[in-house]
Amino acid sequence: MEIFDDLLKFSIVDIIDVFLVALLLYYVYKLVKGTVAINIFIGIIIIYLVWLLTNFLNMELLSSIFGGFMKVGIIALIVVFQPEIRKFLLMVGSTNFSKRGKIFKQFKFLKTETSDETNVDAILKACIKMANSKTGALIVFERNNNLDFLSTTGDEMNIKVTQPIIESIFFKNSPLHDGAIIVSNNIVKATRVILPLNNEKAIPKRFGLRHRAAIGVTEKTDALALAVSEETGTISYFKDGEFVVFEDNNQLNLMIKKDLA
Repeated sequence: MEIFDDLLKFSIVDIIDVFLVALLLYYVYKLVKGTVAINIFIGIIIIYLVWLLTNFLNMELLSSIFGGFMKVGIIALIVVFQPEIRKFLLMVGSTNFSKRGKIFKQFKFLKTETSDETNVDAILKACIKMANSKTGALIVFERNNNLDFLSTTGDEMNIKVTQPIIESIFFKNSPLHDGAIIVSNNIVKATRVILPLNNEKAIPKRFGLRHRAAIGVTEKTDALALAVSEETGTISYFKDGEFVVFEDNNQLNLMIKKDLA
C-alpha cells in the first residue's frame, strides 16, 4: 500500500526531473557513442556497482579500496573525459533554441518535418563536379550547435543553397573560395570561414588543412563536414571528429540526410 501511495504522490516536478535525467543521459550517450570513452564509461559503472555490492556484503577491505577510488573519481573523470565534457558544455551553451522544432527533433517520437531541409542532393552534385575538376571545397553543416561564433570569422551571407551557388563560391578565381562555408537550413550563412584546426590526430599526408579543419570543427561541435581535396579530387565526410567511410555517393547522400534529420 505504501508503494501505491508513493506512486499517487508522483507530481509534475517528478516527471520533469525524470525527463531532464533522460535528456542528460541521452546527450552523454551521443557524446561517447562510437568512441573509446564508451568503454571507459562502462568500466566506471562496473566499478561503481562493485563498490555498492561490497558495501552491501560488508566487505570492508574491498569497500574501502573502491570507496577511495570513488572519492577521487571525479578528478579522474574530468581528466579522462575532458574532450567530451568540453563538447557537452559547448552543446548546451550554443544550442539553437531559435530553430523551430530543433529541441524536439532530438527525439524520434517528437520529430516533425520542416520545409527548410538542406538540399543535400544539390550540394553533393556540386561536390562531385568540383571533385572531377579538382576544385577544393569545405562545407560545414550546422546542426544543434550554433556556429555563429565561427560565422563571424568570415563573410556572413544569406543565400539559398543551389548547385550553381556552391560551385560559384568555390570557383578558383572567386574571392569567396578560400576557407569554409557554413550551411544551415538550406541557407549558406557564411563564406570564407576560418575553422579550428586539429593537430593532435595523425592523418595521411595526402590530406591537408581542409581535412584538419573538418576534423577540428566536427570534434568541437556536433556539425558535419564535407571536404573536396584539391590534390586528389576525393570527397571526404566527417562526423564527431572522424572520417566516415562510405562506399559510393548514393550511400553518402543517405548518410548525410540521416545525420541532418
